[in-house]
Amino acid sequence: MAYYIWISLNAILIISTMIYIWIFRTHDSQIVTLGQIFAQIAIILFLVNVNMYFIFLVIRRTKVRKMKITLAKISRQMMKSHIKIAVVGTILIVFHGGTMLVKLGEVIGYLNPKIMSGILAILCLAVTLFAGYLRHKKSSGFRRKFHYTAAFLFTFVFLLHVFLPI
Repeated sequence: MAYYIWISLNAILIISTMIYIWIFRTHDSQIVTLGQIFAQIAIILFLVNVNMYFIFLVIRRTKVRKMKITLAKISRQMMKSHIKIAVVGTILIVFHGGTMLVKLGEVIGYLNPKIMSGILAILCLAVTLFAGYLRHKKSSGFRRKFHYTAAFLFTFVFLLHVFLPI
């Protein structure tokens, strides 16, 4: 039952970001619109990766054997693409950030809260990627916690950035 709520929350988040970006934050510039497309795709990719934590959490906490087995199979497949998804999402975010910094920064100012929160989000993403790299090289309890703590901090900051008005 809880996973229906979680899936619903993910769907609501994706739909609300789409509505916010495409209805309330439209732009005349095609380059800025392309930057928004990059951001929207990256949001979905990063959500897929963040949801892996919750899949592992359900595997650890559920007592239903059939669910554990099913989720373990899903998580094995997801782990094979976790790094690739993160790299593609990061590339999209770098393009988004560069586009917005150049095109919007000169219009709204580089010290605008939207620009500053975007820079902070990219810094948090860099820390998350570094933590993921450390975990990939040698896994330990500290590195695992560091990686998922950094990932949740990044998720919080990028959601703040997405919904922060210009």
